Amino acid sequence: MTSSYSFRAELWRYPDESGWHFLTLPVEVADDLREEAAVFREGFGSVRVTAEISGCTWQTSVFPDSKSGSYLLPVKKAVRDAAGISDGDEVAVRLAIQGEDEAGTGERTSGTG
Repeated sequence: MTSSYSFRAELWRYPDESGWHFLTLPVEVADDLREEAAVFREGFGSVRVTAEISGCTWQTSVFPDSKSGSYLLPVKKAVRDAAGISDGDEVAVRLAIQGEDEAGTGERTSGTG
């Protein structure tokens, strides 16, 4: 069975030249995800997930963040553009943990936002 989560979070840009954008999962979601995904964790404690924002769905990983005690969800440019979101926007997110038998190898973006 795949665990899934819905939450709202603010999109923020990492403060360097890279242009990476992230969402910080709410701590209570991160705590549940950490417990549910224990058997699926990969290198550095990352967890493979399927994420959805404004009808845009893609596969990625969430990464533990020691600063916040939570996980960070990277949001690539193609998703931000398709969803019409930018730095500082609060967005609704759906996340599903990918089990070993469901984990894909590529990232996919669908939807027009």
